[in-house]
Amino acid sequence: MKHYPFILFYLFCNVFIYAFHGSIWVYLFCFFAFSAVVVWGSFDIELGYFVNSITHKRTRIKEVALTFDDGPTEFTPKFLDLLKEHQIKATFFCIGKQIEKYPETFQRIIAEGHTIGNHTLSHSSSTGFLSTSKMITEIEKCDKIMKNVGNIKTNLYRPPFGVTNPNIAKAIKKTNKVSIGWNVRSLDTIIDDEKKIYNRVTKGLKNGSIILLHDTSEKTFRVLTNLLVFLKDKKYSTFTVDTVINSNIND
Repeated sequence: MKHYPFILFYLFCNVFIYAFHGSIWVYLFCFFAFSAVVVWGSFDIELGYFVNSITHKRTRIKEVALTFDDGPTEFTPKFLDLLKEHQIKATFFCIGKQIEKYPETFQRIIAEGHTIGNHTLSHSSSTGFLSTSKMITEIEKCDKIMKNVGNIKTNLYRPPFGVTNPNIAKAIKKTNKVSIGWNVRSLDTIIDDEKKIYNRVTKGLKNGSIILLHDTSEKTFRVLTNLLVFLKDKKYSTFTVDTVINSNIND
C-alpha cells in the first residue's frame, strides 16, 4: 500500500523530533495531523489515498458521465424514461438487495443499454468498519444477484459513500474490480434545495467529469430534467465509465 512509506516516515520524524527537539505536545500535534490526513484520505475518493479510483476522463471534448447510485428503486423507471427521451446512456451502480426488490427494473436498465456497476449487497452504513472477508462477501453476493437476475457480469465497483481503507482496497483487488469515483458530487441525498443541487453540479463541470447522482427520489429526477437541458444547451455529450477503462487499455 502506498501509504505505508508515509507511516514509516511519520514515525521516524516524530521519534527524531521528540528525542532531540520537541516535546510531547509536538508529538501529539503530529499524531493528530497524521490522523486527520488518514481520515480525509478515507472519505475523499478523489485523493486515491488507499485505492486508485477513476474519477474523471482525460479528454478535450465537452463530455461528461452521468452515474446513478443506490438503485434500482421505485423512481428508477422515471429516470430511464427521461434518459431514453434524450437518447443518453448512463452508468448505474446497483445494490444487490435493491436488485432483488426490483428485478424487472434492473433488467430494463440492461436492456436499454446502460452500464452496470457493483455497489455491494447491502450498502451498509458500517462499510468502513468491515473486514476484508466481509467486504469480499458484500461484493461477490451482489455479483451473484446481478448474474442471476440480469445475466450480467461487471468489473466496475463504486465504494458506498466513497469510503476506502486498506480492507476495502484488498477486497477490490481480490474481486478483480475497478474502483469508480467521481469529481462532481451532487450531494442530492443531503441537500433538499433542488436549485442548490443543480448549481453544485453545473458549476463543477469540466471536460470528462463523472457526476454522482442517485436514482432514489423525485427531487433528483427534477434536477436531472434541468441538467439534461443544460448539457444540451452547452453542447456536452455523454459517456459511460466503462469506456474510460477501455480507452486506458487501448492506450
